[in-house]
Amino acid sequence: MGFLDALKAKISPAKDKVSDLAQQHGGKIEQGLDKAARAVDQKTKGKYSGKIDSGTGKAKEALERLSHKDGGTPPPPPAH
Repeated sequence: MGFLDALKAKISPAKDKVSDLAQQHGGKIEQGLDKAARAVDQKTKGKYSGKIDSGTGKAKEALERLSHKDGGTPPPPPAH
């Protein structure tokens, strides 16, 4: 077994656990992301709003990918 195979074997249980947590608590995680984004936006007085929105969106997309264990394609993001 090569180094990468051994590493993948050790990481797999952690990935499954993270996926389970993302499925169970996705709503709370998204609320936390939104709350953190608002706090940072207020502290920076809106100077970085676009970058904050972009980063928050990417974090939510990553959360969505993590919460889909079946390997299927996730639903499209909601329209703003």
